Amino acid sequence: RTALERGEFHLVYQPVIDAGSSAVKSFEALLRWSNPEIGEVPPSKFITIAEETGLIVRIGEWVLRTALEEATHWPRDVSIAVNISPLQLQEPSFVMKLVSALSQSGIDAKRVELEITETVFLHINPMTQKVLRQIQGLGVRLAIDDFGAGYSSLGYLRDTNFDTIKIDRSFIQAISSDDPESGAIIKAVVALAGSLGMKTVAEGVETEEQLEMVRALGCDRIQGYFFSDPLPGAKVRPLLARG
Repeated sequence: RTALERGEFHLVYQPVIDAGSSAVKSFEALLRWSNPEIGEVPPSKFITIAEETGLIVRIGEWVLRTALEEATHWPRDVSIAVNISPLQLQEPSFVMKLVSALSQSGIDAKRVELEITETVFLHINPMTQKVLRQIQGLGVRLAIDDFGAGYSSLGYLRDTNFDTIKIDRSFIQAISSDDPESGAIIKAVVALAGSLGMKTVAEGVETEEQLEMVRALGCDRIQGYFFSDPLPGAKVRPLLARG
């Protein structure tokens, strides 16, 4: 509860690479917590607690504002992706906070993408759908994170009109383990996304073998440790300056 006030949170940024040219197209902002008593707390531990207690709303707003401000120091053709909890979407003032963050940073809304996990589909209702439309009305793009991990529905893709599908890392790991079924699923998702006008991002690419496979399967963009660890903002700027 006091981590935000004490300044114990910080963001790191992992690049998302164009599959064809290997150019950096965007960065995903990832939250980290360094507690002076217990050290580094993994997101898998504290994000769930933050959502259960409702603290994710305040933390998420800080993440959004901090990430957008950092991205203003990058080239204009590099975007920023920020993870949003479904609980934030249910907050009546979320769109106003998004507008405020865009205005305060001065960043072009078209450079901003909000990533929402598939669990958002458990909370889909007319109000949530209205919020998603309002977000896209601002020019901000929407991505489904961890697609295929548990709550996917073709009906939801039709009704909510997302811009990007991020294929869950479990499928990427499986295709390098001689799992033809996972390869077939990725190929089908890529074809589906293309027909709906969406981009695909392969998450969790860690080896050259996986890189070549997702390229062959037609994924548009690639993210993973093969290209880069998540980086602090101070290291992102010189990386981009080097081209």
